[in-house]
Amino acid sequence: MTARQPDIDYTRIETAISFIARHLHDQPSLEDIAATVHVSPFHFQRMFLKWAGVSPKKFMQFLSLSHAKAKLKQGASVLDAAYDSGLSGAGRLHDLFVTIDAMTPGAYKRGGVGLVIDYDYAATPFGQVIVASTSVGVCHMAFEPHADTALAALTKKFPNAKYHHTSTAFQQQALVLFDQDWSCLRDVKLHLPASKFQIKVWEALLKIPMGVVASYGDIAQHIGQPSAARAVGTAIANNPVAFLIPCHRVIRKNGAIGGYMWGAARKQAILGWETAHSDDAA
Repeated sequence: MTARQPDIDYTRIETAISFIARHLHDQPSLEDIAATVHVSPFHFQRMFLKWAGVSPKKFMQFLSLSHAKAKLKQGASVLDAAYDSGLSGAGRLHDLFVTIDAMTPGAYKRGGVGLVIDYDYAATPFGQVIVASTSVGVCHMAFEPHADTALAALTKKFPNAKYHHTSTAFQQQALVLFDQDWSCLRDVKLHLPASKFQIKVWEALLKIPMGVVASYGDIAQHIGQPSAARAVGTAIANNPVAFLIPCHRVIRKNGAIGGYMWGAARKQAILGWETAHSDDAA
């Protein structure tokens, strides 16, 4: 696999976004933000523009989540609007082409006996990921800057599988989503250990367009189990593939950002980046 070299040091971007989020109501200046990552305002402006495609000031507007709060006041109509959007705009609706195949319960319970798992590492706009695949599709993707730690987490999930450090077509087809290249989308396949309920929840997440957010209650409503918001939250928390299944697009009913397995700052960064790159971004 050809590594995607990050144009900037994502850790500096993450630190800056955390600072912006903490001081959002104060609308910090470019100089104040740049000082938190110890670079000049000129260099930071260029670095941020390269990463986000918009200025730090514009990004602050996206991070305010005022658009999210307004949409969430509509309740379940958030997803209704997404589904009824006419499927216009390949970028915003790319997730609809991702398919999920459930791993057999027996294979998962036996720690992956009989599975051959290929894995590799790649740079993304949000830090390094480890991505792994079986002969069926991608089975794991996680943000992790340290290769040893990333591999240890993967092998803990499937302790009895056989592992090869190599690139596969499944991995590359998944990774192009970070480049906003939708040409291989129909080939993106996921092979996940999951219950029927988890599959229903994750498929609902795949229908939230880029640049849109929903609440746990929205998801519960749309899978036909409106009283199961807490169970929905558990299924979302167990999402095994970062970014591909967009659990980062689920926030609290009151508009608060909520938690994220790979860090709240990264969730804020992804949401802001997606809003900046969505079809409706100004």
